[in-house]
Amino acid sequence: MREVFQEQLTDVRERLVTIAELVAVSIERATAAFNDSDVSLAEQVIADDHQIDELALGLDELAINILARQQPVARDLRIVVSALRISASLERMGDLSSHIAQLARYRFPDKVVPKSLRSTFAEMGRLDVSLARKVVELLRTEDVELAEQIRTEDDSVDELHLSVFDKVLGETWKGAAVDTVDATLASRYHERFADHAVSIAKKVQYLATGDWVVASV
Repeated sequence: MREVFQEQLTDVRERLVTIAELVAVSIERATAAFNDSDVSLAEQVIADDHQIDELALGLDELAINILARQQPVARDLRIVVSALRISASLERMGDLSSHIAQLARYRFPDKVVPKSLRSTFAEMGRLDVSLARKVVELLRTEDVELAEQIRTEDDSVDELHLSVFDKVLGETWKGAAVDTVDATLASRYHERFADHAVSIAKKVQYLATGDWVVASV
């Protein structure tokens, strides 16, 4: 029974990595669709989101089954409970990628944001892709240094997010109402994506060290 239990825990961790890999692909494609006004790529991101949802649901069912049948304790219990919470963050990251892609599809063939903001969103997208890739590696390795890197990159995303608000609320902003709404939504989606990466990093740090990192996200 103990061997079966350890195999189940390994399965949980491997499933988390698989979902994280799909999220990384999703945000990479979503940001490319957003920045390049690629409607085909946007539709692919939207269509593929169900796979992330289904895998997250399957992982949740496995974790709940382990809790009910194996009654884990100590670190094993932390692994299972953390997996449930990390799964929820990954599923939400997939949703946010889809939201970014939806903006690209709605505005096609036009770009989603005015020219004055495109470099800002290109950088936000680059950072989100980097964060997603680091989350994959973090879940594979539990390397706490990666967790710290994720927190630092999130700070950069937050700064860019604030700069978007400063821009659209500034006196020199010439965008139409739809431009303001799109820029605000897109910036929020990028910022929340990064926040979920930080949330995952905090949980993995807890698993690796036993210490809970207190910080707002």
